[in-house]
Amino acid sequence: QVQLVESGGGSVQSGGSLRLSCAASGVMHSYNCMGWFRQAPGKAREGVAATTIGDDGDVQRYYGDSVKGRFTISQATAQNTVYLQMDSLKPEDTAMYYCTVAIGRTCTVAFPLIYLFEPWGQGTQVTISS
Repeated sequence: QVQLVESGGGSVQSGGSLRLSCAASGVMHSYNCMGWFRQAPGKAREGVAATTIGDDGDVQRYYGDSVKGRFTISQATAQNTVYLQMDSLKPEDTAMYYCTVAIGRTCTVAFPLIYLFEPWGQGTQVTISS
């Protein structure tokens, strides 16, 4: 059974930066799409960023339109860990951020289709003040 442990998050002012980390443990496929979704109060959950881990090919990264150019996802493959560097943060980035994985799927196929991702982390709150 795969488990996801998130860390990072917190509160910063607009224009600031935060870094999230997510480590996966348990048995996974040789390749998996791992990344982040977020959900603000009253809004649907949306894809933020994802990357295929365990694939021997070129590293591919995918981003939601609202974070392109500001957020960067990276991975430490040996540890099944992904990082989300969030720069130039805006108040509209305020949300609960969830780490998740689509086991046995590449991000080309999976992101940002929520129903393909399971399990989910417990979530970490990110709050950006203006």
